[in-house]
Amino acid sequence: MGAHKWCVIAGLIALAHAAFSAAQHRTYLRLTEQEFTILPKDIFVQCILGLVLTCYGVVHVAGMFKEIKASAEQDNKTWEMLSNRQGFNVFQHRGKALYHEKNA
Repeated sequence: MGAHKWCVIAGLIALAHAAFSAAQHRTYLRLTEQEFTILPKDIFVQCILGLVLTCYGVVHVAGMFKEIKASAEQDNKTWEMLSNRQGFNVFQHRGKALYHEKNA
């Protein structure tokens, strides 16, 4: 496995451990009948570091990003083709029945 995949795995484990530690801390506060004010600093730091490590790994595992261009469809067309609205040309319609010449 690549180094970036290990970053994702380590970050997710750190986040899971931080969540478990936060749940244990809340249970401890309930048992000792103390009021919850804030998480301890070590749990908070572990959560932030796990998040940063996971984000770093995910961004680098994804590979190179491609540029998003709004005009990607028009890159291979000429100026003459851009003004031509081919999607609106309809040749098979009922109007030709009006001008059908009768062979009498």
